[in-house]
Amino acid sequence: MSYPIQYRIIPADPAGHYFDVSLSISAPDPAGQLLTLPAWIPGSYMIRDFARNIVAIRASSAGTPVALRKSDKQTWQASPVSGELRIDYRVYAWDLSVRAAHLDQTHAYFNGPSVFLRVVGQESVPCGVELQGPPDDAGKDWRVATTLPSDDVDSAGFGQYAAPGYDALIDYPVEIADWTELTFEVAGVPHAMAITGRHVCDADRLAADLTRVCSQHAQLFGGELPLSRYLFLTLAVGDGYGGLEHADSTSLMCSRDDLPAPGLDKPTEGYRRFLGLCSHEYFHLWNVKRIKPARLAAADLSHEVHTELLWAFEGITSYYDDLALVRCGCIDRRSYLELLAQTITRVMRGAGRFKQSVAESSFDAWTKFYKQDENAPNAIVSYYAKGGLVALGLDMVMRQRSADRVSLDDLMRGLWERYGKTGIGVPEQGIETLASELTGTDLADYFARSVHGTEDLPLADWFAGMGIGMRLRAAAKPDDPGGVCDAPGADERPTPDRLVIGARFRAAGDFVELTHVFEGGAAHAAGLSAGDRLIALDGLQVKADTLAARIGQSGAPMPRTVHALRRDELMSFQLTPRPAPQDTCDLWLLDDAQLTAEQRARRDAWLGPAG
Repeated sequence: MSYPIQYRIIPADPAGHYFDVSLSISAPDPAGQLLTLPAWIPGSYMIRDFARNIVAIRASSAGTPVALRKSDKQTWQASPVSGELRIDYRVYAWDLSVRAAHLDQTHAYFNGPSVFLRVVGQESVPCGVELQGPPDDAGKDWRVATTLPSDDVDSAGFGQYAAPGYDALIDYPVEIADWTELTFEVAGVPHAMAITGRHVCDADRLAADLTRVCSQHAQLFGGELPLSRYLFLTLAVGDGYGGLEHADSTSLMCSRDDLPAPGLDKPTEGYRRFLGLCSHEYFHLWNVKRIKPARLAAADLSHEVHTELLWAFEGITSYYDDLALVRCGCIDRRSYLELLAQTITRVMRGAGRFKQSVAESSFDAWTKFYKQDENAPNAIVSYYAKGGLVALGLDMVMRQRSADRVSLDDLMRGLWERYGKTGIGVPEQGIETLASELTGTDLADYFARSVHGTEDLPLADWFAGMGIGMRLRAAAKPDDPGGVCDAPGADERPTPDRLVIGARFRAAGDFVELTHVFEGGAAHAAGLSAGDRLIALDGLQVKADTLAARIGQSGAPMPRTVHALRRDELMSFQLTPRPAPQDTCDLWLLDDAQLTAEQRARRDAWLGPAG
């Protein structure tokens, strides 16, 4: 079958990391066809300027060269032609992430926005895509993994694919490699995971756990799936983490050690993290890909598109990713509370939460959250992490104010019915409006405080209503993430104050380099700055692995002399360490004997029956 718009993409030079792409347009604009490449990819709110990776481009018609003029950083215009227009271009692909394109001798991967030029004015025209293998033996065992609808392909998946239009075309990531596959079924729909990269994995265990997690999400939204198949594309590397959602697939990157090893008894910390990542991206199948902010529903990918709702679309998803793990039995309640406490700790350790609301964090994602610098902890808050806590609070408040008649689960189902199934974008106030309708009470006060405000959330009060204990304490050591504990006893002795410098640091050769200086902390008061390289403390050399211990040797806050290099200048500072702040969260389950019947029922409804 021929298509009005036909692409061909070849991993032409794996060693040089080049894809060769051709685009044939059967009926180009008589006035001269405009072509453009997106500046960003849906789901990742940062201008990435994919066009910068086009290293060569030319146009022709019937074998004759056609003039091609570049009009801005990502747009070209071809001179008018009377017949078919062909564009040939080469794309540099060396971004090892889930967002763009990567090609070497181990695999070929791409997202549509980074390789497929848009034919302006013909976005709704059906597109054909021919996928070819590399021209040499480098990829002789490679196969294609994608949900892009196939038209005529061989046993390895190479050949002709099709999409109904440009927006659909760029929502199908493609992995070409010698990958391993595991399959399972959810609600009668086939699912698969293709794992690329060297790894050892208990495929049966992973398939069984993914079945439980995905089924949990499907049940939340009524038990049916709005697709005919689903694919997890997973790249296993030495050290990596990330995911990007698509309408019927997701791209994941994980540490190979996070995959479940054969004989695994209970989930390791790494495997729990990987299951949470899979859960997060799968929940996006509904929340973001189909229930989406009105401002992003038909987003122009040439420039930023702002919304205050990312706290809901990423934060609510972040709330449900780990909650699904405990509800479906992949982890126990204690493990879930540990994850929740770690999230609270991350939020509490950023003074930026007092300066930026999650609504503002959402709006400014393009210029602040995705472009973090050394001052980020002092200036911004994560709409993922705090957004997840705001979602937790909304769940608790909806239960309490409706006498447990409705919860956040009902809000998500309502959003699915009102917006997801209809294709209507969620207005900026749509979530607040629907939540108030469902509870039968005005929730404006909750949204004003939690979504648009910058004061700390009343987490302890929310947890108390669910039969959960909470405390904030000083970190016991620099990498203390918080977690779960037994209920503190009345005779529990407070731990001695640990002295800290109020900064993050890392080893940099023989120096200790400050990466972040916390506003209002000891280092800030002393005049130290991010980038300073500490040499000595009280005249003795200091290193990253000994700094914390050396700071605490005095036992009480007292001035210490610090010598450091700033740029190439030696400077001296008087630093007085301070007690570690109370920013580390512990959670615990209250004993059944301590619970009211209401607390017990509410906690079971929230977490699922105790296992």
